[in-house]
Amino acid sequence: MPVAALLTKLFRKPYRSVDPQQAAALIADGAVLLDVREPAEWHAGHAPRARHIPLGQVASRLADVPADRPVITVCRSGARSRQAAALLARDGRQVHDLTGGLRAWTSAGMPLQAKGGRPGRLA
Repeated sequence: MPVAALLTKLFRKPYRSVDPQQAAALIADGAVLLDVREPAEWHAGHAPRARHIPLGQVASRLADVPADRPVITVCRSGARSRQAAALLARDGRQVHDLTGGLRAWTSAGMPLQAKGGRPGRLA
């Protein structure tokens, strides 16, 4: 195998990156949006219909993440969600990571909500 092909294979991400519009389309088609931020961040505001599992709990709560649907990981800016995406991909899940996180989501005009459906904010 040529060196370039070997390096590509070794360092290829096991998940796909998506922008907010692509994520919204995937969600509309049944994908699960998994928010991996900490509880205080989640309570301040999260995407509608998102599920919440903090990054530190993802490995121990794999059973709580649907295996029969695509999963989109998200955090505030993208660092934690990339870690969660890699972990879920290693578990055999079909995973996408929302590039730029909820910062990109809100910049694209997508909503955040807090408890009770009130407007949320990015913490």
